[in-house]
Amino acid sequence: MTSDCRVPVGYRFAFIRRPATGLKELNLQKTILATDLDGTFLGGSDAQRAELYDWILARRDEIVLIYASGRSLTAMQDVLTGLPLQPDHIIADVGTSFYTGPQYLPHEGMEAWFDGCWPTDARERVHAVLQSHPHLKPQPHIEGRRISCFYTDEALALAAREAVAPLGFDVLLSDNMYFDVLPRGVQKGPTLLRTLQALNLSPERTLVAGDTLNDLSLFQTGLAGVAVANREPLLNAAIADLTNVHQSELEGAGGVLEALRRFH
Repeated sequence: MTSDCRVPVGYRFAFIRRPATGLKELNLQKTILATDLDGTFLGGSDAQRAELYDWILARRDEIVLIYASGRSLTAMQDVLTGLPLQPDHIIADVGTSFYTGPQYLPHEGMEAWFDGCWPTDARERVHAVLQSHPHLKPQPHIEGRRISCFYTDEALALAAREAVAPLGFDVLLSDNMYFDVLPRGVQKGPTLLRTLQALNLSPERTLVAGDTLNDLSLFQTGLAGVAVANREPLLNAAIADLTNVHQSELEGAGGVLEALRRFH
């Protein structure tokens, strides 16, 4: 593993505002919404989702929309075709892949970072260990630099995590069912910070939203955040002392819109 995988401490606070004189500066004036999909942007009632999507559509040129999902790009296709809102950028695979633009193409700088954090023999090494943990069932449509499984027994999943950790990878358990082996220091939050840096987007203008433990790293960035009301109990406990996170009493899209209205 290379130490470069981690986002430099204090990066957010080193950001300096500049006068708006060109395209890069115009980006600094936009609100960036980096939101989880399932249970968050796709959560809440039909009426709450419609209100959120209509609100964003009415201000589309003022908002940079980033989907930050545990899904792969392939597994996200139903969302991309079914929603009236297409994102400007996508953080997929629990933060281990990134796509940009209307054709959702990889970004050269981000690809180099991911590759530096995920050795070519990573899958072989992890699979060799997981063979001793047959209770883990592989997830379908896995892309990005990760290995992902389903689990049903938390104690067995924790034992598998302990077995994988010495290899130099992070293991994330979330939503009482997902077991993700990730490059050390690479999750949704660190990838979002890298994205903001790569695209010259303002951290101070960024709002993050989520509902499960795989969104915790988004909130740990120190960026403004909203945890929607239907959040996972373990996430609720983990963000209890994070003053940058609003704990909404509205579910899914309702909680996102509540925070976005105030933030924007």
